[in-house]
Amino acid sequence: MKLFISADIEGTTGITLWDETENGHSRYRYFQEQMTKEVAAACQGALDAGCEEILIKDAHDSACNLIPSMLPEEMRIFRGWGSDIMSMMAGLEKGFDGVFFTGYHSAAGMDTNPLSHTMNTRNNYVLINGTIAPELMINSLTAAYLGVPVRLVTGDKGLCDWMKAIQPNVETVAVSEGRGQGSISIHPNKALRLIREAACRAMKKDAKDCMFPLPEHFKVEVSFKNHYKAKNAYPGLVQTGAATVCYEADDWMEVLRMLNFVL
Repeated sequence: MKLFISADIEGTTGITLWDETENGHSRYRYFQEQMTKEVAAACQGALDAGCEEILIKDAHDSACNLIPSMLPEEMRIFRGWGSDIMSMMAGLEKGFDGVFFTGYHSAAGMDTNPLSHTMNTRNNYVLINGTIAPELMINSLTAAYLGVPVRLVTGDKGLCDWMKAIQPNVETVAVSEGRGQGSISIHPNKALRLIREAACRAMKKDAKDCMFPLPEHFKVEVSFKNHYKAKNAYPGLVQTGAATVCYEADDWMEVLRMLNFVL
């Protein structure tokens, strides 16, 4: 079995403040290690289930956060950005047996993580077919487009609940629960145990039961915090308000290309 992991940090156990996610701040090192431990736990659970090959995409900020020596030898790691529209999913292709999302977080427009955002902090929300779209949705649609099932999500409770409402067969591990500008987290070691157990269960599921639904048509709306961002010139992009734009397409890759440009 061949597994792809996209690893973010704002949904890592215990994270509450932006400086805990940013290299150069005193608190970053601890959470960098916890992020890496959670990815390692997901890897180990997959290996327990018989997985033979794991490609990890470091998908936060510089994309150079994970500590490779703390990860299982069976993995390969994609550090840095691929400079393509796949972004947080760079390296994924047809033929993978599943995707894990670790350390993921709620979307802009959701109040379930103190660091809720979608791709950056410059938008109020991104809607896809009328649904608030976290990065998890964008990346799950990319997996679906390539015919790869989503097997595991770890992060804040709001995001895990969001995924369960859309695809209840995906394994989730809620490691924290946002409360205004704060969050309540489980013990970091408990998180590692739960992630490893969930990852093992996830890899044993039938692929067809874990496919994220892929619509035939996409209508995307983006609301920016600064009105001038809505002036972006992109083919097919329509300004629908002082700070909002809309885009429609049938091909998800065209939508992804637009999002890569606009966000």
